[in-house]
Amino acid sequence: MVNTGDTAWILTSAALVLLMTPGLALFYGGMVRAKSVLNMMMMSFGALALISVLWVLYGYSIAFGDDIGGGLLGDPSEFFGLKGLMEDVTGDEGGLPVMAFVGFQAVFAIITVALISGAIADRAKFGSWMVFAGIWATVVYFPVAHWVFAFDGDDVVGGWIANGLEVIDFAGGTAVHINAGAAGLALALVLGKRRGFGREAMRPHNLPLVMIGAGLLWFGWFGFNAGSALAADNTASVVWVNTLVATGAATLGWLLVEKLRDGHSTSLGAASGVVAGLVAITPACSALSPIGSIIVGAIAGALCALAVGLKYKLGYDDSLDVVGVHLVGGLWGTIAIGFLADPDAPAGAESLFFGGSADLLWRQIVGALAVLAFSFVVTWIIGTAIQRTIGFRISEDEEITGIDTVVHAESGYDFASLGSSGSTAPLAGQARAEARNTERTMA
Repeated sequence: MVNTGDTAWILTSAALVLLMTPGLALFYGGMVRAKSVLNMMMMSFGALALISVLWVLYGYSIAFGDDIGGGLLGDPSEFFGLKGLMEDVTGDEGGLPVMAFVGFQAVFAIITVALISGAIADRAKFGSWMVFAGIWATVVYFPVAHWVFAFDGDDVVGGWIANGLEVIDFAGGTAVHINAGAAGLALALVLGKRRGFGREAMRPHNLPLVMIGAGLLWFGWFGFNAGSALAADNTASVVWVNTLVATGAATLGWLLVEKLRDGHSTSLGAASGVVAGLVAITPACSALSPIGSIIVGAIAGALCALAVGLKYKLGYDDSLDVVGVHLVGGLWGTIAIGFLADPDAPAGAESLFFGGSADLLWRQIVGALAVLAFSFVVTWIIGTAIQRTIGFRISEDEEITGIDTVVHAESGYDFASLGSSGSTAPLAGQARAEARNTERTMA
C-alpha cells in the first residue's frame, strides 16, 4: 500500500531539487562576465531539458535496472521508456510509488550534468555542450548512479560500490560531486584556458544573482539530502539538521579564511562557502552527529576556500571553481565519514574516531577515488573526441566579442537602451569602457 505521507515528502523533495538547477543557473550566471551570462544559464537549462528525456528513455533503467555486468551497469532495456512502472504499486523503495522514486532520482541526474558547465564558462559552444551532456550522462552518470545508489533487493542485483564495497554515500558525494568535479577538471584541460586567464581580471558581473542562486541551492538542498531518506521519518529529520549546521559552519569557515588571508569577507565567499558546506555534508548527513556535521562543514569551508586558488598555481582554468568546491568538497565529505561517523546516527556506522575501526575509512577512500578516476578519464576522452570532430571551443575572436552574442544572438543586458535613461548611464559607460578595452586588446 502506498504511504501517502512519504510519497508527498518525496514529490516535494523532488520539486526542491528541481529548483536547484535554475538556482545553479543564477549562481553560475552571476559569476561570469556580462557578455557570458545567458550562455552560462542556458547550459543549466539545456541540461535540464535533455537529461529529463534521456532519464525516461533509458537512464533510469541503466541506473536502477537489474545488474548485467558485475555491479557496473543496469539493464538499459528493462525499464526503457519507464515501461511497466505506471501501475499503482510500490516497489523496494519503502511504500513509495516507483514513479515517485523515478522522478526524485531524475533531478539528481539533471543537476550533476549542469554542475560541470561551471568549469568551462565563457568558451564552450552550446551545441557541443548539449552533445557532451547527452553522451556523458549515458556513459558516466547513469552507470555511476548504478554503482552508488542501486542497492540489492528482492531478485534485483545492484551496484558494486553500494553493495560490494559498502561505501556510505547518503545523497551523492561520489555520484554527484566527485563525479562532476572530476569531469569539470577534465573538460577544463581539454578546452584550455580562457583568453587572458591569469592576466586579466574576470570578476563576477552580478553578485546579487550569485547570492540569490546560493540561497536557492541551500533551500533546494534540503530536498536533496533529507529527501534521500525516502521517507518522512527520523532519518530525514536528522539529515535536515545536519545539512543546516554543516552549511552554516562552512560559510563561517570560508569567510574566516578570506578575512585572515585577504583582510575582507566577501559576498562571493559567503555564497561559495554555502555551496562548499552543502557539497561536503551530502554523503555524510546520515552518518554524523550535529557536532560532527559542524566539524565537517567548517573544515570544508576553509579547505575549499584554499583549494580554489590551486587553478592559478597549477595552470588549469576551472572558471567557476567546480574543482575547488565540488571535487575537493566531495572528496572531503566522503572520506570524513571514515573518521567521524557516529554509531548513534541513522547510518549506525563506526569510524576511526567513534569505534576505532579503519574499515570504513578505506572503503570510503577507494569508492571516492574509483569514481574520480573513471569520470576524469572517460570525460577527457569524450571532450577530446568532440573537440576534434565538431569542435567544442569557440574561436578567440568570438570569445572577445562575447559568447552570448555569437552563440545565442542575444545579450543579457541591453546597455544601449538602458543608457538612454539618466539613472542607468553608468551601465552605458561600463559598456563603452569594455568596448575600448576590447579595441586595445585586438589592436
